[in-house]
Amino acid sequence: MPELKTGARLQSAVCDGEIMVVVAPGGDVNITCGGAPMVDSGADVDRVAVDPDHAVGIVIGKRYINADETLEVLCVKAGDGSLALDGDLLLLKDTKALPKTD
Repeated sequence: MPELKTGARLQSAVCDGEIMVVVAPGGDVNITCGGAPMVDSGADVDRVAVDPDHAVGIVIGKRYINADETLEVLCVKAGDGSLALDGDLLLLKDTKALPKTD
């Protein structure tokens, strides 16, 4: 896959999942969903089966990051496949608690 750019939208080839890139690492990377490479949003795709090892799913509105936080994506459409960057599964980003107002 060519170099990712902030704001790029990608869709899964195995499920309905779609993401938007929030923070992009430098250089060429291989981002997958359900074990298959993701493609540009809106592209015609022949669906393949979800790899059982990559079938955790993604949740709309949640952000996913890699271990060193050089990649951050936002799920804009939920799906059955799980996200990975160069073979390493992406982690759900923790949310920060809002301050109390009394």
